[in-house]
Amino acid sequence: MSEDMVSRAKALAHRAHAGQVDKAGRPYIEHVARVAAAVSDDPEAEAVAWLHDVIEDCDEHYIHEIFMEFPDYIYSAVYTLTRDPIVADEDYYYSIRWDLLTKRVKLADIADNADEERLALLDPKTANRLRRKYAKALAALTGGQ
Repeated sequence: MSEDMVSRAKALAHRAHAGQVDKAGRPYIEHVARVAAAVSDDPEAEAVAWLHDVIEDCDEHYIHEIFMEFPDYIYSAVYTLTRDPIVADEDYYYSIRWDLLTKRVKLADIADNADEERLALLDPKTANRLRRKYAKALAALTGGQ
């Protein structure tokens, strides 16, 4: 069941992110795959990692697909990881901080986004803005530890 769930999440992520590129012009699915690989020792975390940006960055019909095709706790984790512009950063990170599954995936997401090799591909102003953003996010998730 777990391997099947990961396979289905991976396939959905590939369909949902097809044609998308990141800020450096690389295929966006590469980021998602790295986040999934970082948590691949846990099938539930890996499935969530494959899906972590689908609701936020892809067509709306994928929300329904995640809801219908995955267990409630997977949908809930993906939904929790989805940014909502009306939710303050503090509240967003608070909801993630106290859930082990979402926190693990978000920490892997931040680690990949903050990777200096990736940031070096961006213009200095953007890279510095993102360094500050990810440092703040990491502090919010770890209590500044």
